[in-house]
Amino acid sequence: METEKTVRIGTRSSKLALWQAEWVKRELEKRYPQLSVELVKIKTTGDKILDSPLAKIGGKGLFVKEIEEALLSGMVDLAVHSMKDVPTALPAGLHLKAITEREDPRDVLVSKDGTTLKELPEGAHIGTSSLRRQCQLWHIRRDLKISTLRGNLDTRLRKLRQGLYDAIVLAGAGMKRLGFEDHVTEYIPKDVMLPAIGQGALGIETRVSDGFINELVTFLDHRETSVSVRAERAFLERLEGGCQVPIAAHATVEEGRIRLSGLVGTVDGRTIYKDSTEGSLDGAEGLGMELAERLLSMGADRVLEELYGSEGAG
Repeated sequence: METEKTVRIGTRSSKLALWQAEWVKRELEKRYPQLSVELVKIKTTGDKILDSPLAKIGGKGLFVKEIEEALLSGMVDLAVHSMKDVPTALPAGLHLKAITEREDPRDVLVSKDGTTLKELPEGAHIGTSSLRRQCQLWHIRRDLKISTLRGNLDTRLRKLRQGLYDAIVLAGAGMKRLGFEDHVTEYIPKDVMLPAIGQGALGIETRVSDGFINELVTFLDHRETSVSVRAERAFLERLEGGCQVPIAAHATVEEGRIRLSGLVGTVDGRTIYKDSTEGSLDGAEGLGMELAERLLSMGADRVLEELYGSEGAG
């Protein structure tokens, strides 16, 4: 390797995004001591517009678009994303070269007085930025008042402390990475709240044509996580799902086989279609598609049609 080679990582500038990019930087420098790695902070549309629900301003792609543009232009050499923010369709010329070992994928409840989800008083006010969480919360607790809560982890926790909410729901992975575990009231079981697609995993996006960088980051790919996340993303892709519809999926690898659970629900949580399947590791994408087809045939197609129009389940 060239002794003076500098590699530039594109990242959002939030504390969590920087933690994630710093982790990749450290791993690269540990593996290749002669490498110089720099972080390039990029402000995305999703970071700029904080007063609207994601579903109304264009969905999760808002957190990666500008970073992908920087990657395509050669301004950065690789990008580090939270996998749950990465749309299933990537721009031509880019690919996900590595998916890192997943942190705890569960959602967590943080309440102002240590009250669990089950113990929250009737009509308790919950903050969340996700229709997926809203759907599953209302499915088990119709009485809850749920409001949109966006912003970084510090902002969300501050708003809880200020008494604007009785509790908030967040991704456990981010809380662990930033050292906020002691704030967690409860890890919500996956059978109560199925996680977002890719939750807890990091994606390393690179230019397909950049052989040097592709070779460099290969060691960061964690096979079991990668296979699991690819199954989840295939499920999402078949449903053509974005932020406008509650969709969840989580896969694990056990004894050499993938087990995948998926869910599609109505925004009000009254109707949920949920099922699980399992299959071989080399059939991850097929398994995701198959589970999506199963939910569509159970009635999820009607939910998608209602939200997207007749082409939505297409």
